[in-house]
Amino acid sequence: MHYVISDIHGEYEKYLKMLDRINFSENDILFILGDVCDRGKKPVSVLRHMMMHSNIYPIMGNHDALALYLLDKFSVEITEENCENYLSPEDLEDFNLWIEDGGITTAEEFLKLTPDERRAVLEYMHEFPYYETIDVNDKTFVLVHAGLGNFSPEKSMKDYTPEELILYRSNPEFQYTDDKSVFVIMGHTPTPFFIGIPEIYQCGQNIYIDCGACANGGRLACLCLDTLEDFYIE
Repeated sequence: MHYVISDIHGEYEKYLKMLDRINFSENDILFILGDVCDRGKKPVSVLRHMMMHSNIYPIMGNHDALALYLLDKFSVEITEENCENYLSPEDLEDFNLWIEDGGITTAEEFLKLTPDERRAVLEYMHEFPYYETIDVNDKTFVLVHAGLGNFSPEKSMKDYTPEELILYRSNPEFQYTDDKSVFVIMGHTPTPFFIGIPEIYQCGQNIYIDCGACANGGRLACLCLDTLEDFYIE
């Protein structure tokens, strides 16, 4: 089976419970549509679990991209040669804003790793793609964190910038395609913003699966692409 989860946000126990809930095995495939990092208590634990499974495929989210940039920056040894100009005021401001926006849990857990473990996590995150396209049965699924910003039917997926794929706030009513066999699956914007409840939301060919796992009253959601069955962990 093919499964999709998004916006785990450090909810490691919910993530493990979901894998049990769907009976995830080495014969299955799981795509994670970004924002593993920040807010919940154990984002790095989720990352390290993902790293151990070749059938789990990550996609970059905005929180992951910012965490990667800053952890890369702050993992470099500061020396007399680079101390004056290595970290800019903008870097320090970005770091403070990241910490305030839930990055503290990622930073704290990352710092508990050994240097080799830190390098392995960063190398893994550097390989995150910004989208995937997969055919399952008679359907095509475009998997992306946030949506297709500045959409144009003339643009191919590789023409979109990272910012258009990880920061854009999608409008459910706007349809990227009228092909009934093609679906765009997104996270990033919790579905309670659209429908008031933490459930997977399909509007035409758009499917939204961020159900606010790290929020009060939110849930971690998973969609099976083979059957379109949904699963939830409180």
